[in-house]
Amino acid sequence: MRLTCTVNGTTRQVDDVWEGESLLYVLRERMGLPGSKNACEQGECGSCTVYLDDVPVCACLVAAGQAEGREIGTVEGLAPPGELHPVQEAFLEAGAVQCGFCTPGLLVATDDLVSRSLAEGRTPTDPEIREALAGNLCRCTGYEKILDAVRLAADRMAGDARQPGGTR
Repeated sequence: MRLTCTVNGTTRQVDDVWEGESLLYVLRERMGLPGSKNACEQGECGSCTVYLDDVPVCACLVAAGQAEGREIGTVEGLAPPGELHPVQEAFLEAGAVQCGFCTPGLLVATDDLVSRSLAEGRTPTDPEIREALAGNLCRCTGYEKILDAVRLAADRMAGDARQPGGTR
């Protein structure tokens, strides 16, 4: 089948896709977007988290055929090429990135949490942060630096949102 979808704001087509291929496989191997990681292939670790129509999903659990005509956002699409999103900057500054395997999923989950919270006019609480990241496993950290990074990103994005032309 031919898969046509919008990925990071650009319409993409891929031919000869088997409907049962995972969206993760299509993104990484057929579209050349390796940011989302292939770790557990069971939706348990969160390393492959992407947006599907603005909802975070584990791309390993989504059949490629389900993405037909839909919008997909990957970690590569968080910021324009050559720039960093405030969430990415916060993760770097807080030292929340170690091996980096879980990082793409954590970045997407953090962006979703902070964006939704700011849309409600508030920053996320610690219990909300822990709940939002519960589906993302990290084997390298004790999660404290990750929590620090989420708090830092939320503070910065809240400040940006108050500026003219602020973040989403």
